[in-house]
Amino acid sequence: MNLRFDQESEKRTYIIAEMSANHAGRLEYAKEIIHAAKEAGADCIKIQTYTADTITIDCSNEYFRITDGTWKGENLYSLYQKAYTPWEWQAELKEEAEKIGIDFLSTPFDKTAVDFLESIGIEFYKIASFELVDIPLIEYVASKGKPIIMSTGMGTIGEIEDAVNAVRKHHNDRLALLKCSSAYPAITDEMHLKTMVNMKETFNVPTGLSDHSMGSIGAIAAVAMGASIIEKHFCISRTIDNPDASFSMEAHEFRDMVRDIRIVEKAIGRVEYGPTEQEKDSTVFRKSIFVVCDMKEGDRFTRENIRVIRPGYGLQPKYYEDILSKTARKDIQRGTPLSIDLLN
Repeated sequence: MNLRFDQESEKRTYIIAEMSANHAGRLEYAKEIIHAAKEAGADCIKIQTYTADTITIDCSNEYFRITDGTWKGENLYSLYQKAYTPWEWQAELKEEAEKIGIDFLSTPFDKTAVDFLESIGIEFYKIASFELVDIPLIEYVASKGKPIIMSTGMGTIGEIEDAVNAVRKHHNDRLALLKCSSAYPAITDEMHLKTMVNMKETFNVPTGLSDHSMGSIGAIAAVAMGASIIEKHFCISRTIDNPDASFSMEAHEFRDMVRDIRIVEKAIGRVEYGPTEQEKDSTVFRKSIFVVCDMKEGDRFTRENIRVIRPGYGLQPKYYEDILSKTARKDIQRGTPLSIDLLN
């Protein structure tokens, strides 16, 4: 597997399609999403590895009830029962992804999930924003020595530092951080993409965006600002009822986003001065020095008989003042570009 996000020399943005609950509890939907993500241009398909019992407890008191947002009124346990990806599917889904040439990634939410993912040969890990403060889990994942992508939604600079140190404590320096707004959907005003740039400078790691906003403006802007990774929730159709459908991208939207990101990457290009291939034909329309009156051999060049005008076939304008002290080597016809061989 080519873990492109893990290569500093790689200029191509690594794009992750997050399946999450968009399989709606059906294996055939999960496989269809993998194929659709590949066709839409994703580099990686991501799932989540937990059960309702590994991520919470079955309790209905007020602490376990969601009071606002997309899942208002839900009980945590029942929500995760609907949203989780059955573990018995996951080796098969990984095999399906490998068969068509798309990377396979998962987010574990406890140590048993890490052990399970190790057993099916997972090659890198994602840490969710909500698990940023679960230092024991982060250390356990880091101890496996594999690359880690970590979202930082809600994280203070101190919490992010704790999580980064937990990874580095296990001599694992294969880490990338994602700016994330942990709201579903997120609003553009609270994305604060400059934080992504600051995280790269502060922690000296590749950075990117886990984007829960609607549309692709945030993702495209992040790439223009230097994102190495983009993650977006992906679905076949938002009409398929599941906990994540309302803020997920459909395949045609994701495809358009990938296309626009690839265009932006080309526009960013590299540091390069001088005319591009496309500009070379335009250089003739720059200004240069032309003779604008007929001249005889020995005539002195003056402000009346030479001018800086378009096109650009003559000497560069920077030589204008120097030429005024010189004389013509031969007769020169009006409209002739001035060149060295015409000067005494």
